[in-house]
Amino acid sequence: MQEEIKILIVDDDPDVRFATSRVAKNSGYTVLEAATGEEALKTARKEKPDIILLDVVLPDVSGSDICRQIKAEECFKGTFVIMTSGFKTSSDEQARGLDNGADGYIARPVSNRELTARINAMVRIMVAERERDHLIEELRQALSKIKQLSGLLPICMHCKKIRDDKGYWNQLEAYIQENTDAEFSHSICRECAQRHYPDLHLYDV
Repeated sequence: MQEEIKILIVDDDPDVRFATSRVAKNSGYTVLEAATGEEALKTARKEKPDIILLDVVLPDVSGSDICRQIKAEECFKGTFVIMTSGFKTSSDEQARGLDNGADGYIARPVSNRELTARINAMVRIMVAERERDHLIEELRQALSKIKQLSGLLPICMHCKKIRDDKGYWNQLEAYIQENTDAEFSHSICRECAQRHYPDLHLYDV
């Protein structure tokens, strides 16, 4: 469904892992697997998955501890964690998982259709947030250019060239075109028309 979306499935039950992997693969996602918390962290740090389906109960460390650790590391910024459990399914336990930093919680058993829908919904949210962050970065860059042009610009008093931040002198129109989206079309003002082309009477009406 979504190109290059990696999902890490963490569960110590091989049957659950297999079934969940099949659902994710059928939706077009790239699937990674881990059976323990330690293996999950190792795989996540190496592969940088987009989404982690994380079982709450693991043989070596709790899924909640893994979730907190993932959310605390800068390299996982933008990684979504969905807690899953077939035992801790009460409202309070789900709320606790979300309080620990999880982006979602799936109580098992869950139908394949619902699991697919939940994963797809999380992917849509993730993609929308990344597009928002990309747009914000583009706006920051645009504002940076605007601020650059609003500062003090060295300009030659004779030829009107502008000195850029690297020390090179550029034609005024070349500098503006490079630092903004403006484009130039050449014309001639009234004073220059009278001085250089008096016989053409360009501004006579």
